[in-house]
Amino acid sequence: MKYFLSLIFLLHLLPSLAGEIRVCSSCEVKTVKKAIEIAQSGDTIIIEKGVYKEFDINIIDKKLHLKGIDYPVIDAGMNGTAFGIKADGVTIEGLKIINVGRSYTKEFAAVLLNGSQNFTMKNNILENVFFGFLIEKSVNGLIEGNRIKGKGSEQTNSGNAIHLWNSSEITVKNNHVQGMRDGIYIEFGENCNIINNVCEKNLRYGLHFMFSNNNSYIGNTFDDNGAGVAVMFSKFIEMKNNLFRKNWGTASYGLLLKEISDATLEHNVFEDNTIAVNADGTTRVKFIENDFMNNGYAIKVHGGAYTTSFTRNNFLYNSFDVGYSGRLNDNTFNGNYWSEYRGYDLNKDKIGDVPFRPVKLFSYLVNQTPEAIVLLRSLFIDLVDFSEKVSPIFTPAELIDQEPQMKRIKW
Repeated sequence: MKYFLSLIFLLHLLPSLAGEIRVCSSCEVKTVKKAIEIAQSGDTIIIEKGVYKEFDINIIDKKLHLKGIDYPVIDAGMNGTAFGIKADGVTIEGLKIINVGRSYTKEFAAVLLNGSQNFTMKNNILENVFFGFLIEKSVNGLIEGNRIKGKGSEQTNSGNAIHLWNSSEITVKNNHVQGMRDGIYIEFGENCNIINNVCEKNLRYGLHFMFSNNNSYIGNTFDDNGAGVAVMFSKFIEMKNNLFRKNWGTASYGLLLKEISDATLEHNVFEDNTIAVNADGTTRVKFIENDFMNNGYAIKVHGGAYTTSFTRNNFLYNSFDVGYSGRLNDNTFNGNYWSEYRGYDLNKDKIGDVPFRPVKLFSYLVNQTPEAIVLLRSLFIDLVDFSEKVSPIFTPAELIDQEPQMKRIKW
């Protein structure tokens, strides 16, 4: 029994026996690659300030903590991937990784993780990279506080800042990404949390995810991207407290929903987008207390929408509040505030006594003949829209908000 207790005591001491290796120009170990070669699992590698011209630095089957002092520069020299990781429990913190190579056939990245668990990528700076963090077949990771900036001028020569493929339980938070193809890309991702990131000036999407279920997107900013966010072929999605702003162009939108089911969008702000929400194939999707301000279209619904509800949202000074194609089905608009509502409230219950029809005839005409948009502010169009509201012929007669709010909804 005495020897057994001694063994248990020694096992508890093992974590404290992890070593530390320092890397610098005057140290015994002068390269990051050499430090990784001689390190034991559990070691910490301290990389002091300086420039290290290295690439294809592989971490294989070792749990290591790489920590930079004053952001040492790992310069891959446009040769390829900087770090390749296939181990569990790896941490990379406080590094500046630059000049990752570009390829049309290979996915070069600042950090490539494959089959890893319990990893942490924290407070790094990535500049002039093809892919930033490329995560494949990995579980339970944290990507936090990183700044990622690309120089791509076209989608074909740019990668994604944070790319998750076939991975689950990943938290991506407090990152700032710009100048990439997609800011954050997720495909076949499960139970991931995307929190408080800023994605701006990316060539394609601020956030792009496909075939990814049970994920949440909270408190992010998607500003001035080719398009804001594309959500495709996914279910059980939560999107709350996000800002979609200035995603403006001939084929741009704040949010694209394509074949989405069982999603909740709550307390988001859509401002200055060509189309705030472009919905094509939505089932059991709830829009609750969102603000739609100064967009071209606030909501544009295509065919195949079912049990999609818009409740207590603010529609403020959009060119078109709602564009709608196809049958209304069981979708509802109820209890929203519309800045264009001109009704009255005689019983003072803060609900308009006259129902509101948000679809303008002119939006129907623009869908049929886009050139008609030049007539947007003319008096003739105002008369046409008024006549359609009185006696709807071309727009969905049953698409009505029966309880329009008299004052802007606070949330």
